Amino acid sequence: MSEIINRVSNSPLVTIDMEDLFDFGEIVHFDMKDRLFQGLILKEKDFRAFIAEHDWSAYKGKYVAVFCSVDAILPTWAYMLVANRLQPYAKDFHFGTGEELIQAVYDKLIDNIDVSAYDNKMVVIKGCFNKPVPTGAYVAITKKLTPHVKSLMFGEACSTVPIYKRK
Repeated sequence: MSEIINRVSNSPLVTIDMEDLFDFGEIVHFDMKDRLFQGLILKEKDFRAFIAEHDWSAYKGKYVAVFCSVDAILPTWAYMLVANRLQPYAKDFHFGTGEELIQAVYDKLIDNIDVSAYDNKMVVIKGCFNKPVPTGAYVAITKKLTPHVKSLMFGEACSTVPIYKRK
């Protein structure tokens, strides 16, 4: 009998698991609708009192999506006040929904990837995931890596879809 050789583990492929980029801490939503008078308008005096009295430390180490889920016109400064108070506590925050926050965090993480580690390598972007990895993150990593890699694939090492191959 001949020895069974695991060609996948012996291959020169470098695998990137998108889930490993983002630590997926707790994501919370800060909906400005909860600060509106009769669900329609923002009263500056009441809002400033809320800003001063709210326990912002509750957001310590969390990702915060800041948005308004109702059709109301809010002044830009209101969002700026929330951002200012979140700054010392939140792990990160973003204007938009939870999905938009995840995309923004991925964009930032992908921007900071050292592409020299992938120069002229055969790279597989792992296709199976258990956590919410937005499609936009796959687009962003493709954009970032394509000029540097020898080839780029999607899927698992044993079954990949070719995306790019340098000629």
